[in-house]
Amino acid sequence: MTNQTRRTALKTLAAGTAAATLPLWARYTHAQSAAPIKIGFQQHVTGIGAAYGRWYGRTTQAAATLINETGGINGRPVEIVAEDDGTDPKRGAEVVEKFATQHNCDVGFGTLFSHVVIGSAPRAGELKLPYFVVSEGHHVASGMLNRYTLQPGITDVKSQVQAMAPYVHASLGKKVTMIFPDFAFGHDHRDYFSAAMEAQGGEILAKIAIPPTETSFTKYFPKIPRDTEVLYHVMVGPAVLTFVKELGEFFGPSAPAIFGFIDSLEAVDITSPGLEFLEGSYFWEGNPRYAQADQSEHDAFYRSRVGVDANGASVTDPTDVSTYAHMFGCWETLHVIKAGMEAANYQGPDDRGALIEAVEAMTDMPESREHPQGAKVFNGKTHQVFGHQYISRVEGGRLNVVHTTSIEDTLYPDEVDYTTQPL
Repeated sequence: MTNQTRRTALKTLAAGTAAATLPLWARYTHAQSAAPIKIGFQQHVTGIGAAYGRWYGRTTQAAATLINETGGINGRPVEIVAEDDGTDPKRGAEVVEKFATQHNCDVGFGTLFSHVVIGSAPRAGELKLPYFVVSEGHHVASGMLNRYTLQPGITDVKSQVQAMAPYVHASLGKKVTMIFPDFAFGHDHRDYFSAAMEAQGGEILAKIAIPPTETSFTKYFPKIPRDTEVLYHVMVGPAVLTFVKELGEFFGPSAPAIFGFIDSLEAVDITSPGLEFLEGSYFWEGNPRYAQADQSEHDAFYRSRVGVDANGASVTDPTDVSTYAHMFGCWETLHVIKAGMEAANYQGPDDRGALIEAVEAMTDMPESREHPQGAKVFNGKTHQVFGHQYISRVEGGRLNVVHTTSIEDTLYPDEVDYTTQPL
């Protein structure tokens, strides 16, 4: 962060610590307004993103509760206003408009699926509603969107696959077949992992796109070339368990090396019957689902607040597996919004431009309770954050981290400078 932002953050931390000792009624009495900060939460309650939406919702509420326990934002409580977008681009744009024109939200927040972000961001820009997405797609940093759209709490696919490719090439194989969902998120994997793997001297033998609403996958597997050394998979949606089960049934004991993005197993118990073939295979994880032997105090605190046990499942229901590799982005983004609003002395919609500028001025985000996934660096020009990535191996029915990338591994040249666009 800039020196000014660092000082503001330190003051905020000190104030938050003091506020925690006050009774609830006294925590907001110093604010210029008693009205809540209203954050419009664009949530995938229904549609193919529903499993993510459920856990994004729990994480968002947990972060808002913690922020309110420590004095809110600028002395004002945070109110989460949730609307279901159906994981649909058209409904997504309608939800953004409701946030701005009906609910009078200060910002929009939370969107995951990239096609919904792409469908919603233009309307956020037209309405001048700061729109903080938790998506992973490269659409923000590519310059496709606008100055009012930011991704400061989760890394993007381009940085992730760039950091993964050297490990895959050196440890698993050089001839790769890719299986991915046929929409923007999958296309990012197709394009950027292909380029990253080829830069290592590898070869992409086949690229198999599957409709994200598909319910059976066996008909696609014969397209996998026989000389495939590494099968790279990333699937999303309610049929992911079917996907990995059918993959195992198709290959039996003769499978190539398997490297997947954990999206293919998010919200799925890795010990489910039929997944035994995954033993010894590898996954990218944005945040390790299983608490590791060197678990940080920040991850332990975050798990306890969002209600997740050491295996990545709900503390009240071990069969309710979280979307742990992604949902931290909601927690971290809300804390970025808080830091940005406090740096900008945000009081209301007239200060939205100042909020954008305050977030753009951020750089270093140290590992902390606010950033439990790990340290990050934010690029204010591209509106994209960069951070560590994790490669885990399935061992004894759990995921153990075997490689952690550096932040430097994930960096790439700027493709846009949003700060040159008018507010």
